Amino acid sequence: MWIFSRKKIRDKKAPSSTARGGIKKTAKVGSEIKAKAAEVKSMKDLYSSAEQVKTKEEKGPGKKIFKYQQAPKILVRPLVTEKVSNLGADNKYVFAVAVRANKVEVAKAIQQVYGIKPIKVNIINMAGKKARYGRITGRRKDWKKAIVTLAAGQTIKVYEGV
Repeated sequence: MWIFSRKKIRDKKAPSSTARGGIKKTAKVGSEIKAKAAEVKSMKDLYSSAEQVKTKEEKGPGKKIFKYQQAPKILVRPLVTEKVSNLGADNKYVFAVAVRANKVEVAKAIQQVYGIKPIKVNIINMAGKKARYGRITGRRKDWKKAIVTLAAGQTIKVYEGV
């Protein structure tokens, strides 16, 4: 019996003017689609706009603007200790970085924040120390330290206000 009920539903859905319930295309709709296709010349036209072209010209030839959105999340803080200040003579700077950061991300973040491309980045995983407050014992968080080496003559103003 379900066969007959299904047939009735199909008959109700299908309009009488078309064979299988399809939609008739009119000449007007087809001409509109052809007109739009004629306006678009290439894929480049679809994805570029006048605003983007102007910004490229304003930057000038050869100038690259580097945008790395994660820089504030990667570099936690610069470390300021006596040992680190001695490394400054070798053009090395030390930063506490995010635990999940790697060398490439740290190098990109340094370039974004300070505008200097580092020569080398070394990363050290630091284990959190055991802490005790009276009878209560605990542990500090693990963290990561990055030692950034710059080219000769390049400096970062880290120690301002210290």
